[in-house]
Amino acid sequence: MGSAGKCVTRDFVFLQDDREEVIQAWYMDDSDEDQRLPHHRDPKEFVSLDKLAGIDFFKNLKAIKLVNSSTCINEHFGYLAELGVLSRRLDADNYETDEELKKIRESRGYSYMDFCEVCPEKLPNYEEKIKNFFEEHLHTDEEIRYCVAGSGYFDVRDHNDAWIRVWVKKGGMIVLPAGIYHRFTLDTDNYIKAMRLFVGDPVWTPFNRPHDFLPARKGYLEALGKKEAANTAVDAAA
Repeated sequence: MGSAGKCVTRDFVFLQDDREEVIQAWYMDDSDEDQRLPHHRDPKEFVSLDKLAGIDFFKNLKAIKLVNSSTCINEHFGYLAELGVLSRRLDADNYETDEELKKIRESRGYSYMDFCEVCPEKLPNYEEKIKNFFEEHLHTDEEIRYCVAGSGYFDVRDHNDAWIRVWVKKGGMIVLPAGIYHRFTLDTDNYIKAMRLFVGDPVWTPFNRPHDFLPARKGYLEALGKKEAANTAVDAAA
């Protein structure tokens, strides 16, 4: 793993790490080709991890005062400020003894842990499961996935309902907030082994779109609206 430096302001702590080696993001095209392909737009339109982590949003010190503490950077993660998605790079070769992983689990209350291997050889009812994973859906709790081997795509909707594809490889952890519409698929390597974390007893129930009436969805949209309002305020103060 590469080195990481800590950047501190009065309102947040952000880890400047090397996530780009294990997590990349880009806007998707509208093609109906194999879902396991990258599906880049032409020209390619990458989503900067600096932007996803909120550096553009927080870099103006005058703007910091306009940000409510609830939108601040969690000390263990880079924060996708616009969508509420968290990401982190960890040491997948030593997850059993990794102190960073231990701190994350303790601080966020992730008491439950198991592993899921997704590939034709090891996942029962593979074809049905992979089809279900790729149906656009939400959960009423966070979805936490830590890739300890292989790789896969987590697609999330942006503010304008466009798909952002997040490629998570070995060492990458992603946390999707409750209420966000998303989906998952393998890439062309057809294999991922992911640690699944949960607060309390796990609930894996997917609610396929549309389920906008659920409290989790309403809460997510409310939080998203506050972030958009903060962004507007920051632009006005710049």
